[in-house]
Amino acid sequence: MSFCVDIYQLCQHFPAHERFALSNQMERAAVSIASNIAEGASRSTDMDFAHFLEISLGSAFEIETQLNIANALHYITPDEYEKVKAKLIEIQKGLGKFIGILRQKK
Repeated sequence: MSFCVDIYQLCQHFPAHERFALSNQMERAAVSIASNIAEGASRSTDMDFAHFLEISLGSAFEIETQLNIANALHYITPDEYEKVKAKLIEIQKGLGKFIGILRQKK
């Protein structure tokens, strides 16, 4: 959930005209990562859990694209970009590995 908070804090500095555009999309995708992990953990099978983790992973890749756009538009500093991108890559790798483990169990 800390990554979600990071995204919300990052988006606070976006221009006002992005409030209901790029920043909103990034915030929703960040919430989706955490929410789908939580929902998947409540499922009764590993395959169901893996499905929700895949949705989370998709949201993580969505944020990667949006983060690149925000960087290209100079809505964030290079330092902010690098810090958030590093955390995002860790999340993507972790989700991918966990999905692989769950899928192998079938």
